[in-house]
Amino acid sequence: MVFNPSFRIIVLTIFVIFKVQAIPALPDGEADRGELRDDIPEINLESERELFEGDIAGDPKRNAILDETARWKFPIPYILTDSLDLNAKGVILQAFEMYRLKSCVDFKPYEGEETYLSFTKLSGCWSFVGDLHEGQNVSIGERCDSKAIVEHELLHALGFYHEQSRSDRDDYVKIWWDQIIPGKEHNFNKYEDDFITDLNTPYDYESIMHYRPLSFNKNESVPTITTAIPFFNEIIGQRLDFSAVDLVRLNRMYKCAATVTLLDQCSFEQINICGMTQSEEDDADWVQTLSTSGSEDQTLAGRCRDAGYYMQFKTSGLEVGKSAVLESRILYPKRTQQCLQFFYKTTRNTSDVLVIWTKADDGTGNVRKLKKVHTIKGDGDESWKIAHVTLQSKDKFRYVFQGVAGPGASGGIFIDDITLSEARCPGNVWQIRNFTRLLQTTPSGQAIASPLFYSPEGYGYGVRVYPNGRAAAAAGYVSAYLHLSSGENDGVLEWPAADRQATVIAMDQDPDARLRMSASRSFTTELDPTWNKPSSGGVWDESCQCYRGPEFGWSTFISHQQLMRRSFLKNDDLIITVDFEDLTHLVKSEVPVKPKPAGPLRDRVETSHQNPVGPAEVPKQREARSVLADPCRPNPCLNGGACVERHGQATCRCATSRATFYAGEMCESQRIEGNVLGVLIGGAAGTVALTVAIIAVRRRNTEGF
Repeated sequence: MVFNPSFRIIVLTIFVIFKVQAIPALPDGEADRGELRDDIPEINLESERELFEGDIAGDPKRNAILDETARWKFPIPYILTDSLDLNAKGVILQAFEMYRLKSCVDFKPYEGEETYLSFTKLSGCWSFVGDLHEGQNVSIGERCDSKAIVEHELLHALGFYHEQSRSDRDDYVKIWWDQIIPGKEHNFNKYEDDFITDLNTPYDYESIMHYRPLSFNKNESVPTITTAIPFFNEIIGQRLDFSAVDLVRLNRMYKCAATVTLLDQCSFEQINICGMTQSEEDDADWVQTLSTSGSEDQTLAGRCRDAGYYMQFKTSGLEVGKSAVLESRILYPKRTQQCLQFFYKTTRNTSDVLVIWTKADDGTGNVRKLKKVHTIKGDGDESWKIAHVTLQSKDKFRYVFQGVAGPGASGGIFIDDITLSEARCPGNVWQIRNFTRLLQTTPSGQAIASPLFYSPEGYGYGVRVYPNGRAAAAAGYVSAYLHLSSGENDGVLEWPAADRQATVIAMDQDPDARLRMSASRSFTTELDPTWNKPSSGGVWDESCQCYRGPEFGWSTFISHQQLMRRSFLKNDDLIITVDFEDLTHLVKSEVPVKPKPAGPLRDRVETSHQNPVGPAEVPKQREARSVLADPCRPNPCLNGGACVERHGQATCRCATSRATFYAGEMCESQRIEGNVLGVLIGGAAGTVALTVAIIAVRRRNTEGF
C-alpha cells in the first residue's frame, strides 16, 4: 500500500505483542519465570517470544518520540476494563505507583477526556507508541499480569521503542537471522537516527525494553540475539523494573524536574546531611559518622574505603532520658498518607529508645505542632534493620528522629538510608539474615518459614522461601510461596478468602528508591478450597503454632544470579515484603466511554501489517484503537481523498483538479479529466493537420521554382 505524503504527518503506531507460551524446562539465565501451582506446567510470566507486529507506515522522518504532539499531558486518564483479570488490575495500579515514584508521569481515572488509555485483555501484551489523541488500548493479556510487563507496555505508550531497534545496535548485539522463526525477521528491524532518538543515552543492556536471547527462536536452546560482550547475555531481557537509563530517557523526554510521590531521601553521604537540622534545646547531637571496619554504614556496607556515612547518637555516659533530636527539612505533601522507610540499629544497651515524630503546621504557618508516631526500643543487635512508619500529614510538615538514652546507657543509636514517599507502607516485612549461608547449606526442596503475618482485614498468612528451589529443576532459583494460616480472627472472616491480591517483593536495597529494581510477583485468590479456613483442612505447623493451608506461588521467584548482581543481599540480608489486600472494589471497575462529537478527520494511519501472523498469536486483525468503531479511522483514502461513512462502510471522495482527478475505491489511481483530455486530443489532432498542410504548401512552392 502506498501512502500519500499528506497523510504522513502525525506519529504512527506499532503493536508490541508478547506471545506467552508454556516452557518445558528452565533455560539458563532466565530468571523471570514462575509457576503458580504444582499441578500446571512451568509458565513464562513475561513472554519469551516477543512479537513486534508490523512495520511503521508513513514517512520515517516523523516519529512519535520526536513529535511533540504524540507526548502525553499528565495525568493520563485510564480505564480498567472488566475484561482484565483481577490480578492484572492490581498490578497495573502497582505499575502506576512505580511511575509516580520514579518520574513525573501520573495517571488518573477516566472522566470523559478525549485521550486516554484503556487497559483491556486481548491477545498478548501490546501497546501503541505515543498518544493517539483519541483513546487507545493497552492489552494485558493472558500471563501478562506482572508489574514489569505493565511498565514495559506503558513505556511503549509513552513513546519508546525496543532497545535493539537503535541504529547503533550492531555495535552491541548480533542478530542470528538464520535462527529466527521464518516470517518474524521484521521483529529485529533497526531504525535510523532520523526515525528514533536515543535522547543522548548509551546502549542499555539492562533496559526493560530489550529483547531476551531466545526471542523468536526456532530452535529451543539456540539464541536469536547475543551480546558483543558475552557477560551481558545474562543481562538482556530483564523484567524486574526500569533500568537507570530507562529512567534517564523517560525523565528527559518529559522534562521531569521531580517525581510525583518521592518527598525525600537521604543516605547522609553529603556534608549537608540532606538539609536536616538539630534542635538547640536537646541534650546531645546526632553526628555524621564515617563507616569503619566493624561499624559499617548501610548505604555502602563497608565496600568502599573512606566512604559511607550514617548518623549516630552516642548514649554512652549520658544520663537517663537525655536525648538528641534530628529534624528533616520542611516537606509539602500532595497526598494524605506517607511511608517513612529507614534503616537503624542499636548497640549494647537494650534500654535506648528511638522515637519518630512529626511536626505539622499549628495553624499560624509555623511548623511546630508535635505528634508522636512510632517508638522503637533498643535490642542490642548490632546489625542494620529496616523500619517502615506510616505518616498521615496533610499539610507542610517535618519528620523527626529523637534518640533517648536509657538506664545504664553504654551504646548508641544509628540511622541511615531514609526514604519518604507518598505511598502505602508494605503490610509486612521479613528480613532474612545470613542468606548466603542459607544458599550454601539449604538443600533443594527445603523451606524457611516466615513469622505469622496478618492482613489489614485480619487474615493470617505466611510465606515459605526455598533458597535453592522447591524442586530440583529450579535449583538455580529462590522459590517463594504464600499460604493462609489460622489466626485469632478466623471466626468473623469471610471464607474462602477470594479476590485478595498477594504481592511478594524481594527488595533491592539500593539507597536511591528511584534506582531500585526489586523482584515483584502477585496473584489473586479465587473461590476454591486453597483459600478456605486453614483450620478446616490445613496441616498443623509447629513453627507458628497454627494450621497452614496449601501453598501457592512461584518456583522461580528470583534467580541466584540476580540476587548477587544487585543489592538484594546487602549485609547478607534478604528483605521480603508481603501484602495480602482486598481487591473486591476492582471486580467491577470499567466505566463507559463518553461519545465524542464529530470532528475533523485525523491525519493518522494504522500500522501496516506487512507480515501477518498466525491465529495462535493474533486471533483477529487489529483495528484502530478507538472505543467507538469508525471505518474512516484510520483514513483509507489516498492522495488527499476524503473518507465518508455510508451504511457503516468507508467511501472515498477523491480529490480533483482542472486537469486530473483520482479514482478507485481508495483514490489510488490518477486520471485526466475527460473534457481536458478531449481538448488535448483535439488540439493535438489540429496541430498535426496544420503541420501537414504547411509541409504540403512548402513542397508545392518548392516545385514551382
